[in-house]
This record gives sequence, C-alpha cells and structure tokens, in this order.
Amino acid sequence: MENFAVIDLGSNSVRMTISQISKNATYQTVTQMKKYVRLSENMGVEKIRQPEAIERTMAALKGFKDVYEKLDNLTIKAVATAAVRQATNQKAFLKRVKNDLGIDLDVISGSQEAYYDYVGVSETLPATNCVIIDTGGASAEIILVQNGRVTNLISIPIGSVTLSSKFDLADVVSAQEFFKAVMFVEKIFQNVWWLKNGLNLPIIGLGGSNRTLAKINRRYNNLLDTDDIHGYQLRDEQVNDTFQRILGENLEERKKVPGISKARADIIVGGLIPAILLMNYLDSDRITFSTSGLREGILFEKLHDMIKLNVDKQG
Repeated sequence: MENFAVIDLGSNSVRMTISQISKNATYQTVTQMKKYVRLSENMGVEKIRQPEAIERTMAALKGFKDVYEKLDNLTIKAVATAAVRQATNQKAFLKRVKNDLGIDLDVISGSQEAYYDYVGVSETLPATNCVIIDTGGASAEIILVQNGRVTNLISIPIGSVTLSSKFDLADVVSAQEFFKAVMFVEKIFQNVWWLKNGLNLPIIGLGGSNRTLAKINRRYNNLLDTDDIHGYQLRDEQVNDTFQRILGENLEERKKVPGISKARADIIVGGLIPAILLMNYLDSDRITFSTSGLREGILFEKLHDMIKLNVDKQG
C-alpha cells in the first residue's frame, strides 16, 4: 500500500490530499487538509510575494509535513500554481521550501494546471461537451471539451484575489469599479479566439469561489449536506439571482451569508465574476459544480500510469 500525498499550493489556499493506493491501482482518500494563506496578497504589479504571505504559507506546509511524515511508503507530489508561477522572487521561495521543509515544489504551467483540471473533472462527471472553468486566487483555467476530447485550454491571470484587489471589490462594491472589472474580464474573453466554439455548452465550475456559489444555494434551499456539491447544478437564473444578492452586500453582511466562509467573504465578488461572465458570454443556461480538479487529476494520472504498467507486465 502506497501513501500518495498531493499538495496544491494556490494563490488563496494550500491543500493536501493523501490517498492510499493498492498495487492494482485502486485507492482510498484518507486525509484532506486546507489552509488559507493568501500567497498572492499584495503582490502588486511587481509580482513580489510579501513576507507575511510567505510566513503563512511556510506555517501551513509545516503543518502538512507534521501529518504526512508519520506515514510509511510515502510519495509526495507537490505543485505550485499562479502565485508562484507569476512571482519575480520565485527562486528564493522555492529554495526556502526545499531547505526548511524538504519539499520539492513543482511550478506547473497554466496549461498543465488546466489539463489536470480536465482529468479530475472528466473522471468523475459527464464531460463530453462542455466548458470547464477553474477560478483560483490569481488565475482562471478554461478548458473547451468537444466530443470527449480537450480541443483548447488556457490559463488567464484573473482570479478571486487579483480581481478583488485590482478593482476594490472587497467591501462595498461601487458601480464604477464593478463596471471596470466586467469590462476587463470580457475583453480577455474576447481575445481568446476559440472560446466562442463553446457557445451554448454547459459550464462545469471548480475552484473555491465557484464551489461557494453552490454552497450558498444549497443552504438557501435548505438542502441536506450543504458541502456535498459534486455534480450539483444551477440554472443561469439562479446563478444571477445569487450574485445580485451578494453584490448588493458589504463585507460584514457577506460574512453572515450561509455558505460563504468568513475567510472568503472579501474575495467572493471578484471570484464569481469570471464564471458568471463566461456563462453570459457563451449563452450557457446552466453550471455544474465539481469538487474534483487539480489534485484529483494528478492522482488519476498516477493511477492510469499504474494500470498501463500492470497491463504491460501482463503482456
């Protein structure tokens, strides 16, 4: 039995999933951990990670290490995404993580991140023809799937933390700043030449902000197990009504909305803009939510490799 730990260092949070994998490539997830670190906070146009954010991240990674270092037959796959990918002081940070914690962080490209999202989604949800969007803290990955195949994918530098900071969306949202944010994102969409090929296709949303949208609606409709959102679906009218309510609230009011964690209340407006504008841009009438994404994609890739190896050995 192999213990396989996947660490995903994002812009807003760092997460770890530990799965036990048998020799026949079956698995069981035994541990899931998450810490909010806001690694991309106050990076500014210079794209320099700030000392406070680095210390929060180091503390979170140390907490993960305290858990996984007790396990036998351990394999670790640790990846970093947009906040580290974009940072000008990337090398110094990676060196410190390696020296202090012994963790080799693999800074994956935006395209690789998007592909792992696709694998994680397609293994757990029907995804024959759809557009997948993963909204993170500093980037959003968009994948066009046609006839069960990835035809195009992209990572764009818009996320919950970056949009909220750039357009002052944390507390009371002014009409002027909201308009500028919408125009900014729509302009980016217009420059993705293949995106209109997803016209009228359903959207699959992942990432913390999009999952929060699902949780808000499940709480609002008094559904049991509000965190059980994998495969949960909302129509465009429900999405727009929910966003309008949130948009009209200040930070303290948002913190009291069932389904929104206090740690996400200041970035939820910026975090929902990409998916909501994408639904409108593609005239999509529904969004399905996935809790399976990057970390699961890495796990499934490993399982596929194991299965292929087993088949080759038998052949």
